[in-house]
Amino acid sequence: MCKVLPVKWLRQITVVGMGLLGSSITIAASRCLAGVRTVGYSHRQATRDKARAYGVADVICDDIADSVKEADIVIVASPVRTFEVIFRQIAVSAGKGCIITDVGSVKVLPHRWAEKSFGQDVHYVGSHPIAGSEKRGLEFGRDDLFANARCILTRTERTDSRSLGKLRRFWEKLGCCVAVMTPAEHDRILGRVSHVPHVTAAALVNASDAQQIKYAGKGFMDTSRVASGPANVWTDILLSNRSNICRGIEGVRKELGKLKDAIESGDEKKIEKLLTKAADKREQLIKYKMKNKELL
Repeated sequence: MCKVLPVKWLRQITVVGMGLLGSSITIAASRCLAGVRTVGYSHRQATRDKARAYGVADVICDDIADSVKEADIVIVASPVRTFEVIFRQIAVSAGKGCIITDVGSVKVLPHRWAEKSFGQDVHYVGSHPIAGSEKRGLEFGRDDLFANARCILTRTERTDSRSLGKLRRFWEKLGCCVAVMTPAEHDRILGRVSHVPHVTAAALVNASDAQQIKYAGKGFMDTSRVASGPANVWTDILLSNRSNICRGIEGVRKELGKLKDAIESGDEKKIEKLLTKAADKREQLIKYKMKNKELL
């Protein structure tokens, strides 16, 4: 659980999009940031009604422009390809010095859209808290979702350094371990370690016989877990990072090809070598994550 701390410059955060991540941000901010007003907005009336019923924010606005007027930080937590329109909608109402960010897992396009939408008085910094689950909906929001999670902030030559520092402290107070990189570097890395695994899990499930799959054990369930993610959100992600994902898929195909060739030829040593290489790399990854308290 985070420590409740005051932040002198931060009076209000607004979250646009009240799904799992959006609601978790407002809930966590209410617990971790003393005196900060949390405001939420969703374009769906049903979601706004549910958000009020669950009490996930201090205020739920019916109008997106009203929701951002007094905000020090605006966090867009909707599908990536909605950002361009949302940025234009909030640009007029966002106050001087307001920091605009998002929680999307693609960053090159949002930076491009932000440059077109925001003037010099409003500062965009990309955020990607690597947290969440295959669940969706504000009813799954929780205040510890970001505890010990990694959060990547993205910056370009135009990024305001002071705003970057403020946003870094915001995510750290919610419990995140923060790293900073360029949008292009972010999309290359996340294409390999997040987007391609989702595609691979979906392909594994789709390639499995519907009757035989009923006999699957925990290994199959663990391997295919992320395939349960919301299709609309993931379609958005895949189409927003196409080149990196396609290169990643090709890399997986090559590795599968090596295993396929070794299995077909009965090359026991090659099979064992490839499997040992994977096991060793994963063991090193687990040690790293445990050392950095990223595995709970």
